Order: sequence, then C-alpha cells, then structure tokens
Amino acid sequence: MPQHRNPRLLNATLLAVFVLLKLALQYLLVDGAYDLHRDEFLHLDQANHLAAGYVSVPPITAFIAWLIQLLGNSYFWVRFFPALFGALTIVVVWLTVDELKGGLYAKVLAAIAMLFSVMLRLNMLFQPNSFDILCWALAFYLFIRFLHTQQTKWLYWLGAIVGVGFLNKYTILFLVAGLAVALLFSPYRSLFARKYLYLAALLALTIALPNLVWQVVHNFPVVAHMQELKATQLANVKPQDFLQDQLLFFIGAVFIWVSALVAFIVYRPFKQYRFVGVTFIVVMLLFLALKAKSYYTIGLFPVLIAFGSVYWEQLFRRGWLRYTRPVWLLVTIVVFIPMVNVVFPVLSPAEIQVKAEKFKDLNLLKWEDGKDHLLPQDFADMLGWQELASITTKAYQTIPAAAQSYTLILCDNYGQAGAINYYSRNQVPAAVSYNADYIYWFPELSKIEHIILVKEAGEAPLQEAEKAFVGSVKKIGSIENPYARELGTTVYLLSDIDPAVKQYLYQRLAIKQSHPFADTE
Repeated sequence: MPQHRNPRLLNATLLAVFVLLKLALQYLLVDGAYDLHRDEFLHLDQANHLAAGYVSVPPITAFIAWLIQLLGNSYFWVRFFPALFGALTIVVVWLTVDELKGGLYAKVLAAIAMLFSVMLRLNMLFQPNSFDILCWALAFYLFIRFLHTQQTKWLYWLGAIVGVGFLNKYTILFLVAGLAVALLFSPYRSLFARKYLYLAALLALTIALPNLVWQVVHNFPVVAHMQELKATQLANVKPQDFLQDQLLFFIGAVFIWVSALVAFIVYRPFKQYRFVGVTFIVVMLLFLALKAKSYYTIGLFPVLIAFGSVYWEQLFRRGWLRYTRPVWLLVTIVVFIPMVNVVFPVLSPAEIQVKAEKFKDLNLLKWEDGKDHLLPQDFADMLGWQELASITTKAYQTIPAAAQSYTLILCDNYGQAGAINYYSRNQVPAAVSYNADYIYWFPELSKIEHIILVKEAGEAPLQEAEKAFVGSVKKIGSIENPYARELGTTVYLLSDIDPAVKQYLYQRLAIKQSHPFADTE
C-alpha cells in the first residue's frame, strides 16, 4: 500500500468502509420471497420469557431479542444485530493484524477475506452463532495482547469474554479446551502456575454461574439436547463433508489461512504463536471425533486469517512480488463471487430450481436427514411461515368472540409456534408446543373450550388417546408453498373439548418438563 500523510486516518477510514459494506451486504443478500428462519422465531419469542437459560441455548440471544422488541421487532432490527456482530469480528481481526505488526495491506487482505466468506451467510440469521464467532476472535486477540504486554487486565478481559461467550453458546468450551491443551505443550505452560490465570477462570465461572444454576434446577436439559442432536442430526455428519465444508467456508481465502498454519512452522517471528495452530488442530479433532456440525469450527478461522494476512504481506513485500499484491486482494473476491447465487438466498426458490445441479454439486441441498431436497435447508426454513400464521388467525376468527379467550394454540414444533407468535402477535393467543422452550410457557389450561392444532405434514390431528376429549375436528388449511420445509403443515380447529383434557395436557407437559426431548405421543 502507498504511504499516506495520515496513516491513522487512512486506517480508520478503510476499516469504516469495510464495516459499512458488511452491514449493507447483510440486507442486500436476502430475496424478498423469504420469511425469517425457524430458529429466529424461537429466539425472538424468548424475549417474552426472559430467563437465565433455555432448553437448547444460554440466555444472551434472548436478551438481544428483547432489545429488538424495544426497537420495533422489524426485519431490519432482526438482521441488524448478527450483521453488527459480523462487522465487529472484522474489526477484531483488523486489530489482531495490527497487534501482529501487520501493515495496511495485511489489514485490507484480512478484511476482504472475512467479508467475502461464509460469514456473510452466517451473519444473515439471528442465531447465537454470530456472537459466538465474535467471542472466539476476541478470545484470541485478548490472549495475544496479554502475551505482548504481560498486563493481567487482558487475561481478566479474556475470562470475561469466555464467561459471556458461555452465556451465548456452549461451544466456546471447546475453544477453552483446545487452548488449554495447546498452552500445556508450549513455552507458556508456566501460566498454569500463576494465580491470575485462575482468577480469570473464576471470573468466567462467575459470569456463567446464572446459567449453570438454571441447568441444575431444570435437570440439565443441555445434556438431553445434545443427546437428541446426536441421534437426529449429528449421526448424519460425515467426516468428508465436514472437511469439505472447512475449505468452502473461506473459499477465496484458503491460501491465507493455510499459509498461517505453514507460517507457524517456518516463519521465525510466528514461533511464539504456535499455540494458535495447535489450538486449531486440537479443536478440529475434537469436533471430528464428536461428529459435530461443520460450522461449529468457523470461530477458529478469523485468527488464522489475521496471521495468514501478515505472513502473506511479508512474502510479497520485496522485488517484483510486491506488484502482485493487488492480485491477491482480487483473488479472494473473484473466487467468492460465483458462490453468491448458491450460498445466499438472493435467488427466489423457482430460480434456484433452474440451477439445482450447481447447488447439489456444492452439497447445499443436503439436509439434516442426510437427503437432498429442492432447496438448501436454511432457505426452506425461511418459507411458509406467514402463510401458517394467516391460516391460524383465520381459525381463531371462526371461534365465537366469547370463547376466544379460552383457546389454546398447540403446535408440533417451535418453528410453528414462534412464527405464529411473530406474525400474528396481538391477533391470537400465544402459541405453544411440547417442543423446545415452549414446554415452560404454557398458559393456564383450566377452561379450554377450543384448541387450534398445528400438525406437521402426514401427522394425524389426534392420537387414539386424545379422540375421547374432542367432539369436533375441522381442517382450516395447510401450507401450500412447495418449497417450504413445512409444506403440508395443517391447522385444525378442535371444538367441544371435554374438561378432562386439562389433566391429559398437564400430564404430557409434566413429562416434557422432566425430559424435554422425550416422546409424549
């Protein structure tokens, strides 16, 4: 990069450009045909039931959702916060490059690598993942700051980030485990004899404590959740797919993060940072052994991109090689651009069908069930929800006004309940389900006169044991969008409810609260 009269101003200006571009792209890369994602509805609904923990996630996301509600609960704000966390991750990588004495070229290379990557897709959804990756990037940055300054405040900040990260997503424990193993086999093993390391760990534990207490009180639902994930999703994870995804995540920047791993071995100034490479390997092996979802590893890459960019700057700093520097900036972008139409929902579902083979070749049509479908699972999970809410509202409006307050809306899964509560808020009673956190959010069941039942495609409205409690079953409508994952989901109106149904529902609820992932059918 050419010299500038005010390098600090130039640095700040370029960083601001990347941040603003990042925020803008997160809105531009979603076609208007799509609703929010099923997981987003659950997290947004958690804002109505703030707690120290939830069945599948810690509480940070719920408190962000509460803030989104205060701001109006619109699509704009739902998408703003993951975009913001993604932008802040770019800032942290920029600061990490600076900490490693990288120049402006290295910073720009790292920022481009972070911008044109899987982060654009991940930061598209309101889920814990965006903040999780920010925490991983911050953890590495803070530890490097500690090593450079030997000021214990940075270690305490690291402890705080680990604690907050735990309150956001439990996977940060894998980073802690990998880092601990790496440090044991590094010159920094003496840290384990220093009390300030344990004070930092105590700080992390103190911050995490409310959620730990919640887990104890609720019989550790996270354990049951992991068992359910292992049985229904992780069993379908194949090592070759897992490893292939690692290359695709930062496909335009593979040369950057791979060069970082090489640099830890051959580049003398990076010898002191070899623990970062060891952490990468240990965490990767842990996730492979546990058959974890491939995107769990994304938090490892920002720090590698920071190191790789600094090393690349050094490799191409002299002679004719320095003239190739712009080429590497362009390579990162040019390699990524062809992926835009397949990685992001910028195409309508019908347009995706025209390019189905390209999606299939990139393994993007494979769902958690291990089978290929019409759309990527994330895209299919963003369709049909407004249609479902509209049918549910229609069902509610057919109930006599005097009886509407005695209506229970009962759904098969959290996506259905969350979507109804988002799109039909203040029009119908809050929907619930025997799925996820909704088992703790049931209303008073003493005077039920009507039940609006939402059933997945192919599911009978009532089991044999339930038929005795219901006098009338009326089908109101079904989701007809052929691309929706919820295609065929049907809304029924149940009337002439026997008072004995209250006890039956409470029994099922008690079982689910004791064993959140038990089958109560």
